[in-house]
Amino acid sequence: QVQLVESGGGLVQAGGSLRLSCAVSGSIFSFNALGWYRQAPGKQRELVATMSRSASANYADSVKGRFTISRDNAKNTVYLQMNSLKPEDTAVYYCNGLRALTEPEYWGQGTQVTVSS
Repeated sequence: QVQLVESGGGLVQAGGSLRLSCAVSGSIFSFNALGWYRQAPGKQRELVATMSRSASANYADSVKGRFTISRDNAKNTVYLQMNSLKPEDTAVYYCNGLRALTEPEYWGQGTQVTVSS
């Protein structure tokens, strides 16, 4: 059974940093892409950053230059380093994984990030 387990959320002041982790059951190379989405209260879930199997990264415009997605192949873990955090970054952050087109998307349980002004 595929599982994605996030950790690392919390409360931070504006301008601060957090690093989120997503531990993947099995090999991360079984995924075509892994990434992070977020959902703020009253808003739709939105893409934050994704990384393909070949390690090509893609970012939402709102986080470019502040957030960095990375992975540790040996630990089967994907990270999201978030710097220069803003109150508008406050949301529940979800890890997402895509394998074969015949499979559903995989989601973690989410981790809350709160940025105070």
